Amino acid sequence: MKIKGEQTIAAKPEQVWKGLNDPSVLRLSIPGCKSFERTGDNAFKATIETKVGPVKAVFNGDIRLSNLDPPHCYTLSARGTAGSMGNAKGSARIRLVPSGTGTKLTYDVDADVSGKFTQIGSRLIQGTANTLADQFFTRFGDAVAPSAALPSAGAGIPWWILAAAVAGLAAAGYYFFR
Repeated sequence: MKIKGEQTIAAKPEQVWKGLNDPSVLRLSIPGCKSFERTGDNAFKATIETKVGPVKAVFNGDIRLSNLDPPHCYTLSARGTAGSMGNAKGSARIRLVPSGTGTKLTYDVDADVSGKFTQIGSRLIQGTANTLADQFFTRFGDAVAPSAALPSAGAGIPWWILAAAVAGLAAAGYYFFR
């Protein structure tokens, strides 16, 4: 399954980059995340509980970052298992580009699932991934640029970053969330 998208974040690329590499920010941002910890340089371990339609699962997975070009881009690769429910793996290419006073984050995800998740159907999985991405972006934005999330004249709470983390966190998130 392929997912592409972009989000604008009300923070400079350096702030967004820092958030994308901070386990505590990611743990708070990923829906259903029970743990998210650094296990080495550019390596993380996560436990994420999710529900896709009637199927509820807990994924344990590993995430690796490669092709790093701070604060512009990286590739996130993730593998997760939910025991007898199935497995998920994928990669996401995340790019950060200055945009006005904020950052445009683009992501390109390629993911595969196996096991019982393949019986759910791609439409339900896609819908769940979109919902989780929306939740992630809101939480991530609040964590990375909290002052930007406060209401101001004519402004609402902005949509935020990372389906890189939906991409990675849709590769970590989306992959684990399946």
